[in-house]
Amino acid sequence: MNVQKLIETATMLVADNKGLLAMDESNPTCNKRFAKLGIPLSEEARRTYRELIITTPSLGEYISGAILYDETIRQQKQDGTPFVKAITDTGIILGIKVDTGAKEMAGHSGEKITEGLDGLRDRLKEYFQMGARFAKWRAVITIGEDSLRENRIPSRGCIEANSQALARYAALCQEVGLVPIVEPEVLMDGEHTIERSYEVTEEFLHTVFNHLYTQQVMLEGIILKPNMVLSGLTCSAQASVDEVANATVNCLLRNVPAAVSGIAFLSGGQSSELASARLNAINLRFKSRSPWALTFSFGRAIQQPALEIWQGKEVNVSKAQQALLHQAKCNWAARQDEYKAAMEGMGS
Repeated sequence: MNVQKLIETATMLVADNKGLLAMDESNPTCNKRFAKLGIPLSEEARRTYRELIITTPSLGEYISGAILYDETIRQQKQDGTPFVKAITDTGIILGIKVDTGAKEMAGHSGEKITEGLDGLRDRLKEYFQMGARFAKWRAVITIGEDSLRENRIPSRGCIEANSQALARYAALCQEVGLVPIVEPEVLMDGEHTIERSYEVTEEFLHTVFNHLYTQQVMLEGIILKPNMVLSGLTCSAQASVDEVANATVNCLLRNVPAAVSGIAFLSGGQSSELASARLNAINLRFKSRSPWALTFSFGRAIQQPALEIWQGKEVNVSKAQQALLHQAKCNWAARQDEYKAAMEGMGS
């Protein structure tokens, strides 16, 4: 393990007010989004869309790293240039999703465990040789309806199992020279209040860092990718932007060691506008006293406007790229607490 190189890479991923672009959707997830817009559900359509993303002019001015899927890291541009070369030539650091998805957890109805540890060491070595310098593993926690405390979701068993898997993955990444993006996500789905979201997020983060310590993971060489602390999507009382900022950062300050190189929030299904506004409020209120860089690692919140413009048609590529770049720029501005809602209409 090259300690200094890991620290340098982690630092570069959160430098210059840039953030990460998550373009690591699995094929089934990507196909679902395509289906809604009438885009062909084919490998070539996925390749074409991802070429649109990585060839967006000036993207490297706002994006420090791009997280790819296994299919994508092996693909080429239409002219034969490998995606790996096209991305790294722009100065963007190459990343790769390495978990194999969240599956139903045995003995825990309604809960999931992320799989992919089998054979992971060899896969990580291959990705490093291909040019990847960081990786990502996502673990998801569902908040169930409040009932009897002993039957409440999430269970302790689910939190422990997912936290241990995240830590084992992180240790394997650092062993081969990849910076691990540690993604413990408490899902937005549900009727839960922001207070309940805080409670579950705190327990999950606390458990994750206990396991990272146990597995001897070097915290200076990781990036944490957490959820923001939000009201459930169907909760009748939706927290304000400032309430989300306060709850999110207070939770992080109490549970995340200062040694961590940076925090890159996931969007988790938030709209582009809300994700940017909340990131802006977080930096406006807490940047001066945060021990970490507070940045973004958004997928849909950056990509969705571009995808809706593109619709699988070559004639729409330029406008779609403009929309993609604009969303990246909005979040770059939010890192500097300079985002305004009026910016959203300026990219169309």
